[in-house]
Amino acid sequence: MSTTTLPKPFTAAETSRAMFWWLVFVAAFVCSMILVGGATRLTDSGLSIVEWRPVTGAIPPLTEQGWEQELEKYRQIPEYQLQNRGMSMAEFQFIYWWEWGHRQLGRVLGLVFAVPFFFFLVTGRMPKRLQPRLWVLFALGGLQGAIGWWMVSSGLTERLDVSQYRLATHLSMAFIILGLTLWTALELRYGQLKSAVKSSLSPWVAFFWGGVFVQIALGAFVAGLDAGRIYTTWPGFNGQLFPPDYLQGMPFWQAIFESRPAVQFQHRWFAYALVVAGAVLAWKIWQSPDACFKRFAIAIPAALTVQVILGIATLMAVAPLWLSLLHQGGAIVLFMTVGMATWAARRLGAAQPVPSPDTKTALDTTSRASSLTEPSSRS
Repeated sequence: MSTTTLPKPFTAAETSRAMFWWLVFVAAFVCSMILVGGATRLTDSGLSIVEWRPVTGAIPPLTEQGWEQELEKYRQIPEYQLQNRGMSMAEFQFIYWWEWGHRQLGRVLGLVFAVPFFFFLVTGRMPKRLQPRLWVLFALGGLQGAIGWWMVSSGLTERLDVSQYRLATHLSMAFIILGLTLWTALELRYGQLKSAVKSSLSPWVAFFWGGVFVQIALGAFVAGLDAGRIYTTWPGFNGQLFPPDYLQGMPFWQAIFESRPAVQFQHRWFAYALVVAGAVLAWKIWQSPDACFKRFAIAIPAALTVQVILGIATLMAVAPLWLSLLHQGGAIVLFMTVGMATWAARRLGAAQPVPSPDTKTALDTTSRASSLTEPSSRS
């Protein structure tokens, strides 16, 4: 009589490994979204689709009449009337496909996250400690879609482009999602960090990671205002250390977000500050006794140097598409490198032994006894 062998259930280790590779795949999709979104902005394609249809919008125009209807909708917004009047159908289709591709990639990303998420959740394989964080990631993904439309809508009535504030919010949220996904994947791969001891390097690396995030947000303001296409000389601003039209007649607190010379100046000089901070951080990491962690003393300055060179080259070449996307890709690499270094610094602290209360008491007693037996410096 034949017997049926039931498949063995997944072990905790196998589940963690499967979830790790799932989140790595999600992170790769997020990186693709950032790059395609950058291309959409650089090709002025973001306003080509003037409606937000999360489900039905997945189907592009399939007939000549459908394309005419989409172009007619585009003709009603200021970007067409003031900048692209007379655009041909072929030119419209070029920008339409960029925006459609960006939105479609977002829909696919939603499925790539949601389907495995609910599988692990419903089958009881998802660790309970990670469920709140993964629900947050799920919610942030939906919020990011809404932020994307909120950004696009800012350019449909009174502006030629989307609001730089909303663009910076959209890009910043993408990197927040990437960082949280990366952190959760590392926790699944290497285990939860539980320790009362923290490495002395942990706050330094975390602070630098925050600085990289701020620089990325500053870059979004540069992109939103097309500020990378002015003052295309380096190291100065047409031979001057400081752009003479920094304020452009605005109050200071408005100029730092809305003046094109101001946002370029801030993005440049914050990069220089990061270079100095990165060198200090690399020196501190190099002094670490942990050989694996010490590798970041090379990886961080290398990623930072390449990114600075790409930034200078992009500026001086007046921001061509391919070079601008390389620069944006460099930001992703730098962000993820420092993020992994931040995780490694926390893990380095977790690996340090925590003295037990009994051990601590014995050490204190020994210390007091030795101090009593030492000769007095006044004798």
